Amino acid sequence: MNQQPDLEAVKKYLMGLQKSICSALENEDGKEVFIADEWQRELGGGGKSCVLTNGAVFESAGVNFSHVFGDSLPASATAHRPELAGRTFQAMGVSLVIHPCNPYVPTSHANVRFFIAEKDGEDPIWWFGGGFDLTPYYGFDEDVIHWHQTARQACDPFGDDVYAKYKQWCDEYFYLKHRNEPRGVGGLFFDDLNEWGFEKSLQFMQSIAEHYTKAYLPIVKKRKNTNFGDRERDFQLYRRGRYVEFNLVYDRGTLFGLQSGGRTESILMSMPPLVKWRYNWQPEKGSAEAELYDKYLKPRNWV
Repeated sequence: MNQQPDLEAVKKYLMGLQKSICSALENEDGKEVFIADEWQRELGGGGKSCVLTNGAVFESAGVNFSHVFGDSLPASATAHRPELAGRTFQAMGVSLVIHPCNPYVPTSHANVRFFIAEKDGEDPIWWFGGGFDLTPYYGFDEDVIHWHQTARQACDPFGDDVYAKYKQWCDEYFYLKHRNEPRGVGGLFFDDLNEWGFEKSLQFMQSIAEHYTKAYLPIVKKRKNTNFGDRERDFQLYRRGRYVEFNLVYDRGTLFGLQSGGRTESILMSMPPLVKWRYNWQPEKGSAEAELYDKYLKPRNWV
């Protein structure tokens, strides 16, 4: 059980994952390709940001790989883990956010990561984290059920209670407290995973990563050609504001990246290209827009 973490194996997998997800998204878009931007971090490490913009299906899509390291951790990492203070660290991961053109296609986010903190004469502290979540603008039961069924399939080989545990964590994490509403319809969120040992924990991270496109692309295929007008586009841009609010106020990855001297362009590539805010706007009762709030922005068991 006390296996030493194999950082090179994690890094090799994550770099391959970035490539395969970009390829799958390019195939679905059919018009634009990802532009790769390699970068170095002054304090140690670097990464590669891949960005697709103004596609036929995706208005913007960012898939980021990073591997950063340093002598001390930022406050966002040590606030809840004081035992990490005074340790060197390495963090690596792939994170992605997809903002589609069509309002009937949901926005989606996925992230998998590995973290290790070391100190001479002491055992390393390490863990895996990640997950994926879905943010629809117009809800369809069959889409949300498919999303959660696929999430459960990713978890099932690792224990009967795993999906329920990480589904609930996702519902609690992707929650805008100041709005008193979920960001979307959830999915999976896990962090601090090490109790299974390195090999099984790595396998779990890989399972989550590989089920993301299985969960998302069938929904994209089904909805990408749905007709829409100004009303739906306007609502999409308004709801994207919630996405921005969450990422800037609550998201751990954003806070860690900015506090650790990460590359701002890569950290903020999750932002939608266009967004609207409107003072005290409320959807019309009984409308399709109201249904999102009344039916879909309510944590529930979908499978």
